[in-house]
Amino acid sequence: MQLLINFVIILGFISPCLSTRLNVGTKDGIYNVMDYGARGDGKSDDTQAFATAWSNICKARGKSTLIIPAGKSFLVTKVHFSGPCNAKIHIQLEGKIVAPPKEAWKGGEKLILIENLDELTIDGNGEGGAYGDGSTWWNCPGGCEHERPGILHFHSCKDLSVRNIKITNSPRSHVSVNNCIGAIFSQISIDSPAISPNTDGFDISFSKNILVEDSNIKSGDDCIAINGGSFFINATRITCGPGHGISVGSLGKVRDNDQVSDVYVRNCTFIGTTNGGRIKTVSDSDVSVSDVTYRGFTGTCEGNVAVKFECSSAGCPNIILDRINIDSNQGKNLSTVCHNAHGTATNTIPVVPCLQQNVL
Repeated sequence: MQLLINFVIILGFISPCLSTRLNVGTKDGIYNVMDYGARGDGKSDDTQAFATAWSNICKARGKSTLIIPAGKSFLVTKVHFSGPCNAKIHIQLEGKIVAPPKEAWKGGEKLILIENLDELTIDGNGEGGAYGDGSTWWNCPGGCEHERPGILHFHSCKDLSVRNIKITNSPRSHVSVNNCIGAIFSQISIDSPAISPNTDGFDISFSKNILVEDSNIKSGDDCIAINGGSFFINATRITCGPGHGISVGSLGKVRDNDQVSDVYVRNCTFIGTTNGGRIKTVSDSDVSVSDVTYRGFTGTCEGNVAVKFECSSAGCPNIILDRINIDSNQGKNLSTVCHNAHGTATNTIPVVPCLQQNVL
C-alpha cells in the first residue's frame, strides 16, 4: 500500500397542465424542469417533473442541457438520474433542490442518486445545489443511525465533472462516490454544523482517479473519508473545519482485505478540526499500513498529543515525517504516541521517538 499525504495546516403536487406540457419541444437541446410541470416554490412536490424531464433528456441525442433554474426551490422526495443515456448531458444546477423533513422523507438512502452515466457535467452558480433539512434527523431517538439518508450519491459514473455547487445540512453524508472512475469536484461548498452526526463531506469508496479541489467543507464528521477499494485520490486546496479532518478508513471494518493506495493531500487548511490527516484501521493484524509521508505539516494543537502512530504488532514501515512543526495553542508541552512505527523524521517538532531523527 502506498500513501502520500502532504498537508499545510493553518490551524404529490403535479401541475394541472402537466399533461399538455410533457411533450413540449426543446430548443438547442435545452430541457428546463419548469417546462415539465415543476413549480419551484419550495412547497409543491416537483419529483415527477424532474423524473419526466430526465426521461426526455436521456433519450435525446447529441449534447443536451438540463436546466434547474436559479431563484427557485424545488421540493423533491427523490431524484434518480440514471443511465446509460443517448445524450451527452450537462446539468445546469443553479436553483435549490430541497429535501423534505424527516416525517415526509421518501427518498430511501439517498435524496439524489446519479448512476451509470459517462461524461456527465454539473455546473452551478455557487448557490445552486441541495439542502437536506438534516436538523430534523440529527436529534431523533437513537440518532436514527441506520435510517439517516445522504444527499448526493454517484454510482458507476465515469469521467464526471461537478463544479460550483452548494450542499447544506445533510442528514448523513453530503456527497458519496462509489464505483466511479475519473471525477473532478471543484469549488464545492459543504456546510453542516459540528454537532451534526456522521455528516461526512465526501465519502469515496471503490473508486479511482478522483480529484476534490478548491472546496470548503464544514461538517460533523470527516471532511473527506477515503474508504476501501480507492486508488489515486487527490485532495487539493481544501479548507476543512469544523469536522474530523481528512481520513483514510476505517479500513478492515467491513472486509479484511481493504486496500487504499496513492492518496495525495496537498495545500489543505484545517481550522478547528479534531484531526488533521489520519489513517483509521479496525483490524489489529489483517490491515497493514506502509509508505506514508507527511511533509510540510505545520500548525497548532489544542490537546496534548500532536502526533499519534499506534500500529499493530506487524508495524507500520517506511513512515516519513519531513518538516513538521506543531505547537500548542495553549502553551502546553506536546507529546506523541509512537507504537511500532518505523521510518524517519526530519526537522520534526515534537520529536517522534520510534522514528529515526534527522536534522538538516
